Amino acid sequence: MGLIVQKFGGTSVGSVEKILNVAQCVKEEKERGNNVVVVVSAMGKTTDKLVNLAKELSSQPSKREMDMLLTTGEQTTIALLAIALQEKGLDAVSYTGWQAGILTEPVHSNARITKIQTTSIEKQLADGKVVVVAGFQGVTETGEITTLGRGGSDTTAVALAAALGADRCDIYTDVTGVFTTDPRYVKTARKLLDISYDEMLELANLGAGVLHPRAVEFAKNYHVKLEVRSSMEKIEGTVIEEEATLEQNLIVRGVAFEDQITRVTVLGLANSLSSLSTIFTTLAEHHINVDIIIQSKTESEMTNLSFSIKTNDLNETLAVLENNKSLLNYDRIEAENELAKVSIVGSGMISNPGVAAKMFEVLAFSQVEIKMVSTSEIKVSAVVEEKNMVKAVEALHDSFELGEKHN
Repeated sequence: MGLIVQKFGGTSVGSVEKILNVAQCVKEEKERGNNVVVVVSAMGKTTDKLVNLAKELSSQPSKREMDMLLTTGEQTTIALLAIALQEKGLDAVSYTGWQAGILTEPVHSNARITKIQTTSIEKQLADGKVVVVAGFQGVTETGEITTLGRGGSDTTAVALAAALGADRCDIYTDVTGVFTTDPRYVKTARKLLDISYDEMLELANLGAGVLHPRAVEFAKNYHVKLEVRSSMEKIEGTVIEEEATLEQNLIVRGVAFEDQITRVTVLGLANSLSSLSTIFTTLAEHHINVDIIIQSKTESEMTNLSFSIKTNDLNETLAVLENNKSLLNYDRIEAENELAKVSIVGSGMISNPGVAAKMFEVLAFSQVEIKMVSTSEIKVSAVVEEKNMVKAVEALHDSFELGEKHN
């Protein structure tokens, strides 16, 4: 008897009919002789509705209370799915994050899992029960309820698979696997048969919404066998493993993109050895994620510093910098909104020089201005105007021959 962890996203449990479909999928896995742990998200647009309710009461609601509010979405789904499973003749029990033993760091709205105490789940599995766990949530050592950030149910599933020593973790979603880019924007996007942990981690970090980055990180670190597959169609999905073996001819494996990016520029920064560390330490202490960084010296021996952030973090970033102006010792701050980040990813780039040059050439030919650039061994990212995002993605996807017509 094996152990399978299954995760179903919000669209897969968005109605009673869909919950019954999930229950049938779980039953079929159970009938194959496996123990099953199921992780679910909140139904459909529940999280967005709860966020909007809170915003009707406050423009900046407390992060603690938002965690308390948002976790009710998953709690609804686990109870409904457990009821559906029981109606199908399966012995099932639902667990919230804290009941499942998922411990996190004391950070509201974007906590990391620190430990999973699996005793309760293992006891229920030993009794032959299907355990339905609320994704996206956990609890601190002091009993505070936390959430793992949007998409955190993926992380819950993979972390549980690692902690329980599961044979496989299946991520069920509304698409049939991992595509070369988002098929909702690029019609020629093609499903990949497999992809490496490193490539998937880059794509997830760079905006590909099919998997949460922390989930891929867990899978890589703990060698969890992962498959992204459709909750509606009984077909093979995309296998995520240490090294992709089925499609080694592609230098670039995918194009990722992300809108709502802002470039923040700190002007007139004192040119000292500690200036950079002081600024980014200060931002990190407030859990503000900084992405692409560019530094330049001025003729007056001062330093200008630009970095990109999520637009949603702009107000908090400006407040943190302003509150620490005397410590950071800068002249003024400028911000440019309505930007996007477009990236190409592929492990084949390591041994194929000239990929970045081709990317810049393609964007120039498409009349897309590049604002910032970032590179690593297996990715190149460019910040562009948001209005040019889709045009840039389509041009890159076509130029690197990723679409259906090239295969």
